[in-house]
Amino acid sequence: MRRHFVRLTDLLALIVLLQTLTLAVSGPASSPEYLPIWVAAADGHFARQGLKVTLRATRSEVGAAEALAQGQADLAATSLEALLRFGAREGQHPRLLLGLTAAPPVALVVGPAHAGRVRSVGELSGLRVGISAPGAAEHSWLHFLLARAGLSPVQVHVVSVGTQALERALTSGEVHAALVPEPAASRLLGDNRAALLADLRTPAAAQRALGISTVSAAIFVRADRRPGERELAAFTRAILAAEGRLAAGRAEDLAVRLPRQVVELPASFTARVEQAKTLYLAEGRVSADQLAGSAAFLGEQLPLPARAKVLLLPSGRFKPTPTR
Repeated sequence: MRRHFVRLTDLLALIVLLQTLTLAVSGPASSPEYLPIWVAAADGHFARQGLKVTLRATRSEVGAAEALAQGQADLAATSLEALLRFGAREGQHPRLLLGLTAAPPVALVVGPAHAGRVRSVGELSGLRVGISAPGAAEHSWLHFLLARAGLSPVQVHVVSVGTQALERALTSGEVHAALVPEPAASRLLGDNRAALLADLRTPAAAQRALGISTVSAAIFVRADRRPGERELAAFTRAILAAEGRLAAGRAEDLAVRLPRQVVELPASFTARVEQAKTLYLAEGRVSADQLAGSAAFLGEQLPLPARAKVLLLPSGRFKPTPTR
């Protein structure tokens, strides 16, 4: 009888866990910041935790933040800036569940023709700096780098050239410097076609460049319609296990399971998997000071809505040791 009772209890617990969660995931699908989520789904980590998670892909970080605010998702994987500007509505009280990255995975580099005379961010005054697009997530982070070097945004000429044209614009001299995403940044630096001014590609590098610990991409929930603690703990285990899989696994083994739009070209996917080994915040940990400091500097670049406020979920309860 006792054996049957234990099995019935386990079954009831599994039924509770199998309640479907909807997760809005920022696009594009190839973004390295959100790769652990796609791996957790495709590699079976959600299922092994007894969870059924429906991924709702959005075109941008703003779309994922709005999906959470509008009640179209139980959780959202997006940037802190997008959540503060577009995903914080009155009475919803968003909470940060799990940190993903410290900063957008980009590097501020200078082109080869100017590397000899531009050796620091503070020497960019009067020069053209290329970015992927106006309003791109990394734009605010560029302003913070400039401010830390004693420059205001009006002292540099920020030029939007498009993601695909950044490399050409830099090497041709159309722009003097550029904020280049991975894996293109590592390729340019490795080929000596650019020199590094500031590095945001890992949590440790971002802290050195910015002078503070920060958080950028993360997973958020609404306090007023939060999933249960059991589900959140299982969800967290699945994401951490997926990060472990990325750190230890081979790109070709993962690629066969993932959607085509996530993999894109095999060569670029291999580079993204290699980058993932050092990209994510350890165990998803974010401190209250880290969150507050990140929100403060984002608000300094462009004032945040008065309602914009994000708190941490109580630490520890949702970060159990992941199962591989």
